[in-house]
Amino acid sequence: MKFCNSILETIGNTPLVKLHRVTAGLPCPVFAKVEFFNPGNSIKDRMALKMVEEAEKKGLLKPGGTIIEGTSGNTGMGLALAAVIKGYKCIFTTTDKQSKEKVDILKAVGAEVIVCPTNVEPEDPRSYYSVSRRLSTEIPNSFYVNQYDNLANRDAHYEQTGPEIWDQTDGKITHLVVATGTGGTITGAGKFLKEKNPAIQVWAIDSYGSLLKKYHETGEIDMSEVYPYITEGIGEDFVPENYDMNIIDRFEKVTDKDGAVMARRITKEEGIFVGYSAGSALSGLIQLKSHLKPTDVVVVIFHDHGSRYVGKVYNDQWMMERGFLDVKTVKDVVKWPS
Repeated sequence: MKFCNSILETIGNTPLVKLHRVTAGLPCPVFAKVEFFNPGNSIKDRMALKMVEEAEKKGLLKPGGTIIEGTSGNTGMGLALAAVIKGYKCIFTTTDKQSKEKVDILKAVGAEVIVCPTNVEPEDPRSYYSVSRRLSTEIPNSFYVNQYDNLANRDAHYEQTGPEIWDQTDGKITHLVVATGTGGTITGAGKFLKEKNPAIQVWAIDSYGSLLKKYHETGEIDMSEVYPYITEGIGEDFVPENYDMNIIDRFEKVTDKDGAVMARRITKEEGIFVGYSAGSALSGLIQLKSHLKPTDVVVVIFHDHGSRYVGKVYNDQWMMERGFLDVKTVKDVVKWPS
């Protein structure tokens, strides 16, 4: 018989899908690495399992223990799947800007979820970073994952995501495009690919309200760059240790509106039901089209599934309230986008 011993064995080996309509204005072929084929519906399954396994090897996570982490949702899902199979408890902190669907999904797989305010500094005791760290000191037999500074995060993508992309493109990839947050995916996969071919360009897509782009360009942590934004799962108000900025060739910022609108276009025009960050990644690539030539081969990471955002990006009322979607009649809603 051919079967997997647990759901964790289905992580990885996600498909590479060529895009057509949404990339029609670009001079070269563009392929999406569709990561929602992972069992937890996101790329975070890869690094979540890796971080748990490394913690087990080091004796940081013991039988019957509790996994504690601050998450925008997807890392929590990956950790929760590992916890179900391996017998751990989970407590996650998240921010009040994350979609309700993400919180409900985490609860569905047995996690306790604590929602914290978004608009506070990382060091503020109310922030989801601070609350998760504090809980790890108060709860016996617990392990604080810290995906931002846990280098097993980027190791997972060096060992898995990068090699998969290299193999699937027969080594022809010229550009890797990632909407980036913790830095694990872009640094890990980018490092592997550049070791194979140093000419490969690694492009990071950032959000307005994040300090990463300016830090990459100047080395300066400028808190005046930081302000509230709606896009989920990308951008940061600090620089996680998973980043190796030498791996990244360029940062490009994308607005909340452009990311949301593009996510809906990808879903409607390509039939790939993507999350918010995929829209940001592709929108950023299109903004950089003048840097592409016909012989290039671009791979864009599609991080997660659109089901995480049905109450936001895929809700017309939510989009219209934020000025992201202009409609005048029911006919416009049915036909949008043309």
